Amino acid sequence: MPDESELEGFDPFDLLDEECGRLDRFFSGGPDWDRPSRCAGWRARDMLSHLVGVEDYNRACLDGTVAALLEEASKGGALDVDSFNAATIARYRAEPTTDLVDRWRSANETFRAEMRARGRHGTVDSSIGPYPSWLQAFHLAAEYATHADDIGVDVSTAERPPRTAWRVVFGRFVLAEQEKPVSVQPGLPGRLTARHGNHEADLSDEEFVEATQARLPVDHGLPETLREALSTLS
Repeated sequence: MPDESELEGFDPFDLLDEECGRLDRFFSGGPDWDRPSRCAGWRARDMLSHLVGVEDYNRACLDGTVAALLEEASKGGALDVDSFNAATIARYRAEPTTDLVDRWRSANETFRAEMRARGRHGTVDSSIGPYPSWLQAFHLAAEYATHADDIGVDVSTAERPPRTAWRVVFGRFVLAEQEKPVSVQPGLPGRLTARHGNHEADLSDEEFVEATQARLPVDHGLPETLREALSTLS
């Protein structure tokens, strides 16, 4: 297991509340649902459908039914992440948007309360088997933060530094958890040095977060081998 000590300064359940609260305010504020997201082919409305699907998975994690959920999805032709996501978006496309927001909000509030109750020493089901609930909360907070950025959810100037800080720490943790062949070391304040084989790159904290989520622009200039090594989604 990777070193969890750097995570101790953060409460993942609070972080999850913050990220989901930010999305809730965005969804409730009458956004432009046709606005393109950073995910190719997805509008903001498609992202909402995806996040309802995330809550379907979260429910299965709490109920211990992840294997059954994935088996049912495979019967419908969802054999990988992309096809699973596409099927979810298609399933919820016809549902009225306001109803879908309410559905997401209710499921998400229940999920967060139950996750907090399981706390630091609980577990949840997952696609890889039983997994610590507090680490799962980190993963979900990171996913919700990324998807909020995908659809242009506003983050205040004051919120950005602490938000980036925990995402950097957790990004490094996930790279170690996944045993990715890359070294990431602090450099100058607000910067990191990433090394993989003969390749090295100096990245800002923000660029590192984007790299771990496979969100760096195609013209960024980061060598492909480093781009792949830093992605926690590959």
